[in-house]
Amino acid sequence: MTTITNRLTFAEYLKYTDGTDRRYELVNGELIPMSLGIGQHGEIADFLNNEFRDEIKRTSQPWVSKQMVVGVRSPKGGRWDTCRIPDVMVLPLEQWRTLQTREAVVELNEAPPLLVVEVVSESTKTVDYRAKRTEYSVLDIPEYWIVDPLLEKVTVFTLMEGWYEPIEFQGVELIQSPTFPNLHPSVEQILRQQI
Repeated sequence: MTTITNRLTFAEYLKYTDGTDRRYELVNGELIPMSLGIGQHGEIADFLNNEFRDEIKRTSQPWVSKQMVVGVRSPKGGRWDTCRIPDVMVLPLEQWRTLQTREAVVELNEAPPLLVVEVVSESTKTVDYRAKRTEYSVLDIPEYWIVDPLLEKVTVFTLMEGWYEPIEFQGVELIQSPTFPNLHPSVEQILRQQI
């Protein structure tokens, strides 16, 4: 993963453009290009986004599910700002509506998303399992999924007293989600989903 070394403030990050459609996360003031990943990465994110949307509609929850279009500010220490863009994010509909008139970033002083999902790729595995796990727990995001096609597993982290408690699922095991208690895709379904 290549980084661009000029450090930016959060305000500069929001205005930054390199003239392309490439997206960046901001980590300690540095722009980190978000790679496209292999096709499976996008298929998994798309599958889960659709599953979440269908379940939200079926249960009439006042929520939305968004795929790679909402950032979340991180309280990561240091002098420079950090902003992550999860592969999939579930947040209250009212909160999404407030993002319609400003940058689509959940700020530190706002309620956290209900659930975030990161799909692991070779270049992001350390960040997804370590840095983002820590940052998302500090943000009080109640549920964090790591979908790992490399290890063929899904880990669901549930926030308990400020710490994430992980439960790993593999193969035909059905995912258990506190946010979506009646949604039970298997790991196999998530990893092998085809268009």
